[in-house]
Amino acid sequence: MSGFAEAQSPLALSPPPGLIARMAEAIAAQAGLNGTDLANIADVSKATVSRWKAGTARPTPSAQLLLADLHYLAQRLAEFYTPEEARLWLYAPHPQLEGQRAMDLLRARRTAEILTILDRLEAEAYL
Repeated sequence: MSGFAEAQSPLALSPPPGLIARMAEAIAAQAGLNGTDLANIADVSKATVSRWKAGTARPTPSAQLLLADLHYLAQRLAEFYTPEEARLWLYAPHPQLEGQRAMDLLRARRTAEILTILDRLEAEAYL
C-alpha cells in the first residue's frame, strides 16, 4: 500500500493538548459564549465540555468541526461587536438569513451562509 493511502485524515488526528481549552476561552472572550452554550451547540453535557477544557476528554471529530467553525465565527464577529453583542447576533433571528438564527445554521453545518453575511458586514453593506 502506498504511503498516501495509509495517511490519516486530518480529522482523525487528535488536537494538540490545550487547544480545545484555548479555543473555548477565545470563543468566550470574543463571542460571550460559555460552557453551557458550547454544550448546547455540540449537543453534549456541560460536564463533557468541562472535560474537554481540562484535557481529560477530546471532542469527537464532528464536535471539533463545530468548535473550529464557531471559533472562526467568533473571531470574525469580534471585528464588529463586543462579546455581548456577538452572542446576541449568534442567537437572534436575522433578516439576512431569512429569519433564521446563525446558531441554528452553525449546528446544521451551514456556516458558509453565516460567513456570507459577515463578508457583507465587512464590506459595510449592512452597517
